[in-house]
This record gives sequence, C-alpha cells and structure tokens, in this order.
Amino acid sequence: MKTSARSLAVFLLTAGPCATSAFSQASSVKWEELTAGDFQQAIRKAQNTCVLPFGIIEKHGPHLPLGTDLINVRYAALHGAEREYAVVFPEYYFGQIFEAKHEPGTMAYSAKLQLELLQETTDEMARNGCEKILIVNGHGGNNHLLPFFAQAQMAAPHDYVVYVYMRPPYPPGRPQLQTKVDQHAGESETSHTLISRPDLVHMDRAGKESGADLNRLDLPAGVYTGIWWYAKFPDHYAGDGTPANKDLGEFDMKAWADGVANAIRSVKADQVSPRLQREFFNNSRHPLDTKQ
Repeated sequence: MKTSARSLAVFLLTAGPCATSAFSQASSVKWEELTAGDFQQAIRKAQNTCVLPFGIIEKHGPHLPLGTDLINVRYAALHGAEREYAVVFPEYYFGQIFEAKHEPGTMAYSAKLQLELLQETTDEMARNGCEKILIVNGHGGNNHLLPFFAQAQMAAPHDYVVYVYMRPPYPPGRPQLQTKVDQHAGESETSHTLISRPDLVHMDRAGKESGADLNRLDLPAGVYTGIWWYAKFPDHYAGDGTPANKDLGEFDMKAWADGVANAIRSVKADQVSPRLQREFFNNSRHPLDTKQ
C-alpha cells in the first residue's frame, strides 16, 4: 500500500464553478481546471483540504442519465466548496455496482481494483498536498465500501487522514414526498437531477417502467444476501420519478451542499484525528510495549 508524506483527510463531496483566469476569483475549486501554479495557491488556500466526490455509472430508471449519482454528488461538492473553500477532485465513478451488471451502460469494476484505485488516488492526492481528504458519497452501493476503505487506512502507516461523508437526514422543512418507495431514480433523485442537469431528465419516460418493490425474498431479519436488491428491483428502478419537482430538488441539493460545506469546515478544524492517527501508528509498531 503506497504511503504519502502528507496528512490526508478524505470527505466525498462535489464543488462549484471553476476559475476563469486569475486565481483571485475564489470560484477556482475544480482540480482539473487549475493551472499548476494556481493549484499550489489553491491547496494553501484550502488549508490542504481536498474533496473527492464519489459517484457511479449505472441505470437510473428509464428517465435519468447513467451518471446521475456522479452528476449530483459533484454538484453538491462543488457548491459546498464554494461555501467553504476546498479543492475538488474530478469525476470519480470506480465504485461498487455489481447489482446492476445486467443493465446496459453499467461500469462494474472488480472489488480488488476498486480498493487499489481508490488507494492510489488518495495517495496521489496526498502527494500533491491534500493533507485532509473528504470523500463525499453519492451512491448507495458505496455505503459499505467507503467506511471499509477508511477503516483499511489503519492497516499501514499514513501521514494523511481519510474522512468519509455520508449524507445525514434532511433538515426540517423538506417538502413532503408523494411516494412511499423512493430509493433509486424515484421522486427525490429525479428532483435532484432537475436541479443539477435538467437537460438530461426525460420526465416523459419516468412512468414507462415500474419501480415497485417485488420483495421476492423470504428470509428472517438479520440474514443478508447479495441478491437482495435484484430480488426487490430487477429493473433497477426503485420508486416513481413522475412526481419529481424543482422545489424538492432545490431543498435537497441546498441541504446537501450545506452539509458538504460544514464537513469541509469541520475537517479543516480537526486536529485530533491526525494526532491520534500518528499515535496509533507509532504504538502499532510495538504492540508489546502497549500498557495493559
């Protein structure tokens, strides 16, 4: 596992507009649009904190683009980074999506490659000055992968810290949903994409497939099997996108971006995680010296 000479805190988020020419325009948050010289200034301005928005490429019902998760998470990350400055990594979609391999357009990389590529990416971000990396998750299929990745950072010494941001519950005041099943390409996700990329939403197709829960498994509580999603939603559509609306989308995406900004702010201020991580790695080299 490659290491870096930097301290890296990882949060998954997306950021806002990029700079045009002069770096003094504080909107320069996109890693790929900075010049090399501006990148040096941007890392200092960000207090060595970077954001890695993590999406996926998969079917999203009959009406949303394959890159919906990627598009929405980067939108939230970019707008969050506008509120609390950080450098936002380019589109990243090399996550867990084996359950959608039967659908056209899905990009499902091996588990080994997912972990190795993510490790190499964060290591390289750290080598370029990202002492704290915030991985912002935009895909439900990564809900187990990303905490495992963060935990796996304890396997070998790093002088960077990895943080993972999982979106918390929405704040009070959220518009009431009209649907009961709303897990994938449904009312909420369609509303989000009406804000991030309305030109890619085909509302006239939203009702052409059913997103009903077929609930085809009969297993007791506490028993898990990987086929659970396919057993419920074989068409990779969970809910109904037809009631989607911009009011819901604007509320949710603002809350998401605000959450990202707050996460960036908290990561910048965090002095405890880097200190404890250094202490842990030092003690792990000599476990017999640990007081019992």
